[in-house]
Amino acid sequence: MSEPLIYLDHHATTPCDPRVVEAMLPWFSGRFGNAHSIEHEMGRAAEAAVAEARGYVAALIGAEPREIVFTSGATEANNLAILGAARHAARFGASDRRRVITAATEHDCVLGAVRGLAEAGFEPVVLPVDRDGMLAPETLAAALAVPTLLVSVMSVNNETGVIQDVAALAACARAAGALFHTDAAQAAGRIPLDIAGIDLMSLSGHKVYGPKGIGALYVRRRPRVRLAPLMFGGGQERGLRPGTLPVPLIVGFGAACRLALAEMDAETRRLATLRDTLLAGLREALPSLRVNGSVTRRVAGNLNLTLPGVDAQALLRAVPELCLSTGSACSSAAVAPSRVLRAMGLSEAEARQSLRVGLGRTTSQPDVARAVAVLTSRIATLAGAPTAPPPPAPESACPR
Repeated sequence: MSEPLIYLDHHATTPCDPRVVEAMLPWFSGRFGNAHSIEHEMGRAAEAAVAEARGYVAALIGAEPREIVFTSGATEANNLAILGAARHAARFGASDRRRVITAATEHDCVLGAVRGLAEAGFEPVVLPVDRDGMLAPETLAAALAVPTLLVSVMSVNNETGVIQDVAALAACARAAGALFHTDAAQAAGRIPLDIAGIDLMSLSGHKVYGPKGIGALYVRRRPRVRLAPLMFGGGQERGLRPGTLPVPLIVGFGAACRLALAEMDAETRRLATLRDTLLAGLREALPSLRVNGSVTRRVAGNLNLTLPGVDAQALLRAVPELCLSTGSACSSAAVAPSRVLRAMGLSEAEARQSLRVGLGRTTSQPDVARAVAVLTSRIATLAGAPTAPPPPAPESACPR
């Protein structure tokens, strides 16, 4: 019997924790009430379950439960934050500021939303990052010399695991009178989060060992951040996100956040040890490998590596027993060099030789030992082999 797959792509998605599944199951069948049907007991039970879960999500980031707006995921939350702020400013004349700033290494949904605002008369500004993947506060401060409506910078990069100095960036935005939004999908449950100075924060259920199809947007209440909804309906979620709430998914998201908050410190230490073991083993086989992004400011479970002389796509084909990727799940189907690494100054050839490793809750010491053995064996075979031309890129649906 073949050995099981080793999953090392926890930045693309995480497996649903069995404890989360257990919490969700009753709400799919016997407790199926609509959380808005509060005239009867089943509806009230669902409403109470949603309220409890909202509290757990809020606690993970230090927010108030009423500041949490449930969405279908971080992609929708990012769009609601960016487009909602812009639409409110334009529709109600709340601000004449038209500049919206982000960074070159942001997720595609953020870059797409910001750039798309040009059609509505806004000025999109995409700032560069340094070789470590960091956006310098002074770079942001210079861009903020022009009156700015909103700044959007992710807390942790989905490819490199680099942790931005969000506190410093948010302080720059606040000093300039701009709103500050952060995509914290890759940060939640991996690093402590603090909403001080932050106006809007996006979260994702399936990045914290919860279910897919659920996320949230933190919207600061004091002083209140005003957004225009992207959809219209029954006025649910403070009128910002209409539609019947998916109670099982929300319950699961809440359970996942509760577990993440309780276990974060111990899990961070465990993953850092596994990551260092993996890196040391790979360096023995390929001493010239390089870690992309800041070594000190990165989440514990991430390694983004350039393997000189090794085509990353060829390596992935040679290790079918390992679940790895060359970059974002959004663009991996395109077989193109990572846009994030290119923005950090890597050449196209270097980006094509780069691999993302994402360790997580299901990763064990034996998994790491086996992964090192498999990778070092295949790297020895592929090192120095000519890089094959990539196949034609299929269209990608860009999942979050």
